[in-house]
Amino acid sequence: MNLAELNKVAEAMTANGRGILAADESTGTIKKRFDAIDTECTEDNRRDYREMLFRSADGMKHISGVILYDETIWQKGKDGTPLVDIIKRAGALPGIKVDEGVKPLHNCPGEVVTVGLDKLADRLPKYYEQGARFAKWRAVIDYGTHGLPSYTCVRANAHALARYAALCQAAQIVPIVEPEVLMDGDGDIDRCAEVTEWVLKETFQELFYNRVALEGIVLKPNMAISGKKSAKRAGVEEVAEKTVKVLKNCVPGAVPGIAFLSGGQSDEEATAHLDTMNKIGNLPWNLTFSYGRALQHAPQKAWSGKSENVAAAQRVFAHRARMNGLAALGQWKQDLEKKAA
Repeated sequence: MNLAELNKVAEAMTANGRGILAADESTGTIKKRFDAIDTECTEDNRRDYREMLFRSADGMKHISGVILYDETIWQKGKDGTPLVDIIKRAGALPGIKVDEGVKPLHNCPGEVVTVGLDKLADRLPKYYEQGARFAKWRAVIDYGTHGLPSYTCVRANAHALARYAALCQAAQIVPIVEPEVLMDGDGDIDRCAEVTEWVLKETFQELFYNRVALEGIVLKPNMAISGKKSAKRAGVEEVAEKTVKVLKNCVPGAVPGIAFLSGGQSDEEATAHLDTMNKIGNLPWNLTFSYGRALQHAPQKAWSGKSENVAAAQRVFAHRARMNGLAALGQWKQDLEKKAA
């Protein structure tokens, strides 16, 4: 393991004013997105849509890395150029989602554990050869139901994240460590913060036990936020303050950067929360974004599967990328949220 190189990549992924585009939706997930815009979910359409984003020169200025699905990392653009090369030419790093989804966790009703460690050591060198310089593994923790999460679930997912991270670093690939506390339930922000702090502490303990070098990872956590069904909605300032407090309590300063997931927040809400956290300032790590839906919802709608809409969709994507790039610097203002021309 060359830790200096891993650290260089991790710092580039969370560089000031730039963030990560999560374009790693599974075929099933992107089909739901395409169904919503009345577009057939064929391999060519999936390729064309993602290529459109990667070729948005103005949008990619604000993107440091792109998380790809297994299908996408091997694909070529319409002109025969590998998509990973298009990403590199745009000045971003290609990455790869390596987990294989979730399975029910034995003896823990309603809880899941992420799988995919089997043969991961064999898969990683092939991804590296294809151009991937970082990877992603998502753990899913639900706290919306009474009695959840269980210690068994938190520990199992934290251990799997740490094993994955160790294997990535051995293959000279930076692991994005993503322990996501779901925001789907009715818990308030304090319950979310409590569970998030527990999950992060368990995760970093497992990273230590598995000898993962923190200088060579990127953390992708949820924000401390009210559940979608919560009767009490926390404001932007409270979300920022409580999220930063949780991070300070849990995340060592050796971690180069933190790239938040959007977790189903609206486009502008995800941007505003990130901006307000960066306005707090004096933090030991860079705070940026690793958004999927919050970057893609608007351009997907603008594109709607039609080639004549590509330019308009790229403008919308560039706008959202720019807004989040400003938020990563603490320089976003609500009056900038004008519709992309």
